[in-house]
Amino acid sequence: MQNSDFSSASSRLTVDLAALADNWRMMNERSGRARAAAVLKGNAYGLGVMQAAPALYAAGARDFFVASVEEGAELRPLVPEGRVYVLAGMWPGNEALFFENDLVPIINSQEQLAYFMAALSERGDHPCVLHVDTGMNRLGLSPEEALRLVHDPVRPASFSPVLVMSHLACADDPGHPMNRHQLQRFREVTAFFEGVPASLANSGGVFLGEDYHFDLTRPGIAVYGGEAVDGDVNPMKPVVIAEARIVQIRTVPSGESASYGASVRFGRDSRIATVAIGYADGYHRSVSGGGVTLRQAMPSGAFGFLHGRKVPHVGRVTMDLSLFDVTDLPESTVRAGDYIELFGRNIPIDDVARAGGTIGYELLTSLGRRYHRTYVGGA
Repeated sequence: MQNSDFSSASSRLTVDLAALADNWRMMNERSGRARAAAVLKGNAYGLGVMQAAPALYAAGARDFFVASVEEGAELRPLVPEGRVYVLAGMWPGNEALFFENDLVPIINSQEQLAYFMAALSERGDHPCVLHVDTGMNRLGLSPEEALRLVHDPVRPASFSPVLVMSHLACADDPGHPMNRHQLQRFREVTAFFEGVPASLANSGGVFLGEDYHFDLTRPGIAVYGGEAVDGDVNPMKPVVIAEARIVQIRTVPSGESASYGASVRFGRDSRIATVAIGYADGYHRSVSGGGVTLRQAMPSGAFGFLHGRKVPHVGRVTMDLSLFDVTDLPESTVRAGDYIELFGRNIPIDDVARAGGTIGYELLTSLGRRYHRTYVGGA
């Protein structure tokens, strides 16, 4: 139920926890014989780990990935029977958080392996994950280092990883040859870790098919409703609706301009809605359109949705305000105080991201503090 604060907020987010849970179930089903984890790093991709984690746990998720040990400690009480993996691994000084909160460090380098083994010598056995880099060149031991570890005659018996993992660089592009290359390299490594579960697929990797699933998949953006595969229809349910209030509607005569730099000039008499949303809220300046060179940006900029119609953003996004052209809507239907959808059920978040030359991940994790949030569909 929406409260009065939500109904009067300048900007607001509706987070559908039922859609979040359904998306995880879909990815779990698509993972076939593998089980699906849930990735909760970045405060559950900006949507709130305190709300998202219990919804995913209730849906059946029992494996969770976070970025840092601090995120893991926050998550632990929310998933009491879950296994929590920490992607950044263990460093000197944070060992206690791993042992006290039953968190599983991911070993990304020889240095981290040494730190982990030193911690074991002081505190006793503890599970870990071995991360092997198969071509992304970001984190992980090389395949050669991993294989030397397998054959090391002095390897401590207490080093017994519960998972071997790698990360796909191009899973959003199913035809990219890097996918098969990484799959082959990962198979070569996991063959020497007999009996140890393996994990390779992120969201896009789940859609690549059974060969990539192994024992555990790690869907992230798809669970939050974003596109996992470029160029395909997104089968996931939208999880978040972002809306902002129209502060003022003004008529701009033909030939006049608006916004900073007189960045838009009107070829007809136009009605412009000034909306309480800006880059301080994570509605990036780049969604203004013109001059964006990142990725496949749409030069026309983003759209909003109002009274059953898409309406174009015009001018430049500023810190607190944005302009939308509502000329093509009946004048009697648009009023100051109305809410315009920025992304959600009618404007896919990835369309807005493309307008700004970025990706849905960045929009979600940039959501500012000024949104009033409401959560629906939870248990």
